[in-house]
Amino acid sequence: MKLLVTGGAGFIGSAVVRLAVARGHSVVNLDALTYAACEANLASVAGAPGYVFERADIRDAAALGAIFRRHRPDAVLHLAAETHVDRSIDGPAAFIDTNVRGTGFLLEAARRWWEETGRPGTFRFVHVSTDEVFGTLGAEGRFDETTPYAPNSPYAASKAGADHLVRAWAETYGLPVLLTNCSNNYGPFQFPEKLIPVAILRAIAGQPIPVYGRGENVRDWLFVEDHAEALLRVLERGAVGRSYAIGGEAEARNIDIVRRICAILDRRRPEGAPHDRLIAFVPDRPGHDLRYAIDPSRIRDELGWRPSVTLDEGLARTVEWYLANAPWWRALLDRDGVGERLGLG
Repeated sequence: MKLLVTGGAGFIGSAVVRLAVARGHSVVNLDALTYAACEANLASVAGAPGYVFERADIRDAAALGAIFRRHRPDAVLHLAAETHVDRSIDGPAAFIDTNVRGTGFLLEAARRWWEETGRPGTFRFVHVSTDEVFGTLGAEGRFDETTPYAPNSPYAASKAGADHLVRAWAETYGLPVLLTNCSNNYGPFQFPEKLIPVAILRAIAGQPIPVYGRGENVRDWLFVEDHAEALLRVLERGAVGRSYAIGGEAEARNIDIVRRICAILDRRRPEGAPHDRLIAFVPDRPGHDLRYAIDPSRIRDELGWRPSVTLDEGLARTVEWYLANAPWWRALLDRDGVGERLGLG
């Protein structure tokens, strides 16, 4: 297939691009190269047969139309988004603009292309969203595809808005869409503003590791390569109009994730041990959701997917990758907002 992947220079998007190219798909990577994108994420596929990079913004309707006509994709995997909750608290307008308005422009470009080419039954539009659109859980229960939407942050609300647009384009125009909602991703190439890379890099540097509140917030952790596999599975085998909740089946409190990272570094870099002495509790972010967890029964039962990487294995692989790839992350430390406390409103 020829895939148009939006946001393919980002963390999850680049994992999808690498896997799709390895599977023999042709890939057009459309990315605006905003602050969190990194072309080095794609060094392994640059120059590969069938891989093309298009620098463009999903808010540019003319550019989108030209790219669809030029490359004639069989499917769209839409991952381009502003994703950092803290940044959404400080500047929600950018999230509304990219995640809602940009998704609307992309849907229209895809619809026009689909209709111009005779509404082929094989065309697919896969929209990649988050479990954060469902709000927060208490001590029990898990999100699934029937959970009502109740977003609590500007980021989550903007993604919820995008989800609703995707559903509307399916109902109103018949566009063949599929929608996914994933849990927290982690792994190699994650931009150094999210919890796990922040903890790793601060510990390596011997600097305080900030943990919000008391670190009691629980997330369901999904290794990024497992997520990329799930998205290709949805694309290739998913039922049109269906949504799929994708979770790592690996719940853990934030404080426990940080302590596990410190323990891994104690073994790998004992000269800095104990690394957990660096943990520093800091003021919580406003509206911080207590717990996320996903029931992935549908994607497991219908598509045969389930996570293959355990949390312990994934954290170990992630720490090793950051230790081995200092030139990659050092080049990102001077980017806007990296290393600063954001999200206090």
